[in-house]
Amino acid sequence: MNFFDLLGIVAPVFLVAGIGFGLRRIRWMAPEADASVLKLGVNVMFPALILDTILGNPLLAHPSALWFPPLLAFLVIALSMLLVALLLLPLKLPRATVGAAVVTAGVQNFGYMVIPLVEVLFDRETLGLLFVHNLGVETAMWSIGVWVLTRGGGGTFWKHLLSGPPFAILCALLLNLLHAHEWLPLFVRKALHMLGQASIPLALLLTGATIYDQVRDRQEGRSHYGALTLALLARVALLPLLILAIARWVPMEESLRKILVLQAAMPAAIMPVVICRLFHADSRMSVQIILASTAISLLTIPLWIKAGLWWIAL
Repeated sequence: MNFFDLLGIVAPVFLVAGIGFGLRRIRWMAPEADASVLKLGVNVMFPALILDTILGNPLLAHPSALWFPPLLAFLVIALSMLLVALLLLPLKLPRATVGAAVVTAGVQNFGYMVIPLVEVLFDRETLGLLFVHNLGVETAMWSIGVWVLTRGGGGTFWKHLLSGPPFAILCALLLNLLHAHEWLPLFVRKALHMLGQASIPLALLLTGATIYDQVRDRQEGRSHYGALTLALLARVALLPLLILAIARWVPMEESLRKILVLQAAMPAAIMPVVICRLFHADSRMSVQIILASTAISLLTIPLWIKAGLWWIAL
């Protein structure tokens, strides 16, 4: 599979997000509707996708698949944030700026951008394993990430781990252990599948609309271009090398190696900007990292996927 084949797989993800960007611009997706759309996606459609891909998944039948992927993901995020923090250390920037850069550049997109690629490049079983892996990402983001921003004063951040998708993943794993795919009525499974298939396009449209808001609402203040450059260098170059090294040399299932290849190729996640705003960090820096890494990743995602799949196949 050459660069242009991979670009053809990646491009629809950016196109759907771009349509959301345009719909926001012409106000066909009004900001007033965001809360309802987000609740629908996070509490109904995305959990349906999780259930649809985890129930009956043979990759999740072994006990090690229930603890090792989340643990590995947690450690990857911890190492990623540490690397970004070390890069930024000589700059002597305000703590709020450093924290925002560390948390944003240190967390790769682990959801709505990578899910369509898993579906196209691999299979349903690998997608189910991705959701289990993402438990570790969520845990690291809301624990280590919040600690970086608040130095321990983040309050009850654990409540975020017991709602929405993480809770759906835990419930789906429990149902899978109870062999729910054997006794759930077929019409229930089909309904879950229908709802789940609608979740990703809806989320990408909302992502595009959110990016438009971030571009439009430029915040006043000084831009720390040195920190931005180093954060981008980490996100699109150094961290992919780190993740691919882990994928190559740490013993794991082949499907988990493939997930790490896609994670290595991803730009910064969007959720950290929400966390930065929640804990009064430098959300301007967070937005800049997200926008710049996402723009660059249109070209770097195919390159890293091609290189990564070759690397783990050696």
